Amino acid sequence: MTSRLSIEDLTLAEAVARHGSVGAAAKELLTTQPSASRRLAALERRLGTRLFERDTTGARPTPVGRELARQAARLLAEIDALPDQVLAATTDAPSLAVGTIQALAPIVFTALDVELPGVTVHPEVDHGPVLVQQIHDGLLDAAIISIAEQTSLPRGLQRTLLGVSPLVLVLPEGAAPPRKGKRPLAGQTVLYSTIDLAGETVRAKLSALGAAPQLGPTIEATLRIACHRQTPALVPLLAARWWANPGDQLLPSPVPGQVTISLITRPPQPAVLNQALPGITEGILGASPDSQDTP
Repeated sequence: MTSRLSIEDLTLAEAVARHGSVGAAAKELLTTQPSASRRLAALERRLGTRLFERDTTGARPTPVGRELARQAARLLAEIDALPDQVLAATTDAPSLAVGTIQALAPIVFTALDVELPGVTVHPEVDHGPVLVQQIHDGLLDAAIISIAEQTSLPRGLQRTLLGVSPLVLVLPEGAAPPRKGKRPLAGQTVLYSTIDLAGETVRAKLSALGAAPQLGPTIEATLRIACHRQTPALVPLLAARWWANPGDQLLPSPVPGQVTISLITRPPQPAVLNQALPGITEGILGASPDSQDTP
């Protein structure tokens, strides 16, 4: 028996997770609770794992069920948008399907909106490896990611270096600056978010300087939490320029590091994107491609 999921499977899992109840999900889907329960049980048997813990108080997703519901919501949204995307392809207006990671999405899509007037950009937000695979499969025209230098790309894809952004230490108002000596961060909690694969290395280096490093949930949340706690945050400069508060100090990072931003496409690179690349790069990095981005 195949484990391929149908749209009905995705719809049921997403609705049960959202409502926290099989009965409420069944009502929304215009079916009966017994029928929805049977379908959910059949789906769990096919996948070989429990998706929801069910009792008289409702249905709570297991970690597997939560991930299925999250992916289902994304896929169903894409299916809902498909008619408009297909119809858009019949017009003469240029369009691009571009993906990026969550941390860069506000920065990247703002830069694209500014630099590509008249171009319809179909945005996709996902993890870097997923976006790379979508380009390889022909589902995206391009992706702007931060791990291209740290991973192997599938054969046939083209990487264009946009630039680098150094790590900086953001000091919110009230946060104590680093001290002098070999352990300048001794006793301090330092939130960090590198948006690439260097997180564990950065954590170890912060620990060696005496800090108590704490990984932030997202890059924006890292800076917001640091401001609330009045504690330092270590992030790429491009993110600090976007989300830091006016009163924050930006200091050189006490540990060496930088984030490399790359454009991934299939050759040849879309002409409309290639022409706008200098402006897009400046919009993302806050500097021209040939300049060194420093605080």
